[in-house]
Amino acid sequence: MKKYGIFYASSTGRTAEAARAIAKALGVAEADLHNVASTGPAALGDYEVAILGSPTYAAGDMQAYMSDFIDGAQALDLQGHKLAFFGTGDDTMARTFCSAVGDMARAMSHTGAVQIGEFDARGYVFDDSAAEIAPGVYAGLLLDYVNHPEMSEARIKAWTEKIATE
Repeated sequence: MKKYGIFYASSTGRTAEAARAIAKALGVAEADLHNVASTGPAALGDYEVAILGSPTYAAGDMQAYMSDFIDGAQALDLQGHKLAFFGTGDDTMARTFCSAVGDMARAMSHTGAVQIGEFDARGYVFDDSAAEIAPGVYAGLLLDYVNHPEMSEARIKAWTEKIATE
């Protein structure tokens, strides 16, 4: 079983960019970076730690390919595996900022996998996010390449260091 696999959906390229940056920070090979538009959910079982990423669109929805991927993945038994989540969004969408992160985490909570990679989103200004699991604590890494691209590299570095120890 390989250590890390990254599974992402991207429409504008920002989430793909984040996935590549996370892969680089963790030393993940290109072969272990998966666009879910062309990858089946069963591939999650090949990895000790599967990292899932999606942008948030419209009224807080995850990207359509990720939604389909998650629908299939919910039936998997991932006991003995770990899951981490990341997402891209725009904090001016103040009521749904990176909500896909929380939606993915909730949907995958019944797979038996341990969820890791909680994140502190200080520095972004928004009203609400379905990714919030406790006051100021989020189910994964939240990134805003639209309004705060200068923060992304440091956030990815800190988050991947945290995941490596979990």
